[in-house]
Amino acid sequence: MKKIKLGLIGFGTVGKGVVRNIISNGEFIAGRTGIKLEIARIADIDLVRDRDVAVDPSLLTTDAREVLHDDSLDIVVELIGGIHPAREYVLSALRKGKHVVTANKALLSKHGIEIFETARVHGVDVLYEASVGGCIPIIKSLRESLVANNVLSIDGIVNGTCNYILTRMQRDQMSFSAALEEAGAKGYAEADPSFDINGTDSAQKLAILASLASDSWVDVDRIYVEGISHITQKDIAYAAELGYVLKLLAIAKFGADWVQARVHPTLVPGDHPLADVSGVHNAIYYVGDYTGEMMFYGAGAGEKPAASAVVSDIVDISRNIKSAAKKRISSLPETVGTKRLVPIDEVRARYYLRFTVVDRPGVLAQITTILGKNDISLSAVTQKEHHPKNAVPVVALTHAAKEQSVRKALSEIDSSQVVKDKTVLIRIEERD
Repeated sequence: MKKIKLGLIGFGTVGKGVVRNIISNGEFIAGRTGIKLEIARIADIDLVRDRDVAVDPSLLTTDAREVLHDDSLDIVVELIGGIHPAREYVLSALRKGKHVVTANKALLSKHGIEIFETARVHGVDVLYEASVGGCIPIIKSLRESLVANNVLSIDGIVNGTCNYILTRMQRDQMSFSAALEEAGAKGYAEADPSFDINGTDSAQKLAILASLASDSWVDVDRIYVEGISHITQKDIAYAAELGYVLKLLAIAKFGADWVQARVHPTLVPGDHPLADVSGVHNAIYYVGDYTGEMMFYGAGAGEKPAASAVVSDIVDISRNIKSAAKKRISSLPETVGTKRLVPIDEVRARYYLRFTVVDRPGVLAQITTILGKNDISLSAVTQKEHHPKNAVPVVALTHAAKEQSVRKALSEIDSSQVVKDKTVLIRIEERD
C-alpha cells in the first residue's frame, strides 16, 4: 500500500468536504487504487468555526507556511480561492517540488501559464478538475477521453446561481430581483452576488475550457462578458412564446487559427439539450469532429460535488507517484500556441430584438429599412399588446448577422423618433 501525504491550505466548504470524503471513503479508495491517502497538515485562518468533521487538532495551523515547508508532503491542495495569496502559495509549493491540486478558477484563468510553466520546470503536476463544473469531469475528458477530437464548439451553463435565477424567472414568472433574493436565502447566491450575475465567474471557467480545447491560451480579460441583471420577465415570456429558453451561456467556438469566447444571456431552442438544465445544475454541451454532440451534466458547486472532483485529482497524482510517472498528462497541451481571439463585433449570430415603438403606421417599415441597409433580415416579427403612452412592443428574430452591423443598425433605430426605449438585444445559439 502506497501512502500519500497531503497538506490542505483552506478548510472552508470544499476543504472540509475533501477531509470528510477521505475519512469516509478512504478505505475503498485504497482498495481500488492501492493508495492510502493521509491528511498530514491543514492550514486555515479560522480554526474556531465548527466544521462538523473530526480532525486531530495537532494537524491544524493558521500558518500556510507550515504546509508549504513540510518536506514530508507529496501533494498540496489549495482551496482558499482568489488570486492572492493563493498564487504565491501555489508557486511556492511547485518550486519545492510538490504536486498541486486546486479548485481556483480565478487564479488559473489569470495566471495559468505561469503556474503550468513553473510545474513543468520543476517536474510536478497541477490538476484542477474542480475549477469548472463542480463534479462534472469536463477537464479530465478534454485532456484525456476526447484527446482524439478537434473541438468544434463548447456551450456551457457553468454558474449555478444564474441558472437558478433564470429557471425561476422562466418557470414561475418571478422578477429578477425576487429570484435573486430567493437564491440568496437558499444559499445559492453570495451576499455580494455580482461576481456571478455579471458573468465574471462564467468567463473565468470559459477561459480554462477554451484554452484546453484550442491548444492555445485564451486571455480571460479579452473574453466578451455580459451578465443577466438587465434581463426581464417580459423578454423571457416573449422568447418562450417563440419556442426559446433563456440561459447564461459560456460559448466557445474553434477554427484552425481562431477562437471565439464569449459569455452572455442566450436564447436556445426548446429542443436544445441545454434547455432543460434547471436550478443550480451545470451542463456543458460539447461538439467534436469525431464524437459529434455530447453533454456533461451534474451539480456545479457545493461541498460534496467539489470535494469529489478534488479527491479525484489527488488520486490521479497519487497514481502517478506510485508508478514513478511525472507529467504523464500535461496540465495544458504539450504545444500551446497563439490563436486569434475573435472580437465580439465580428461574431455572426441570430438575434432576438424587442423594439418599443410608437403605435402608428409605417413604423415597422422604417425599422426594417434600417436593418436591411445593414444586411440584417428578419425571420419572424410579432407585435405585442398595446402599452401605456402609445408605446407598443415589437419582437423580432433575425437571420444570422454580424454583431457590428446589428449594433450599428440599433444605434440608428434607437435614435429615431419612432422608438420610445432602448432596443433589447439577446443573442440566439442554435444546436450545432
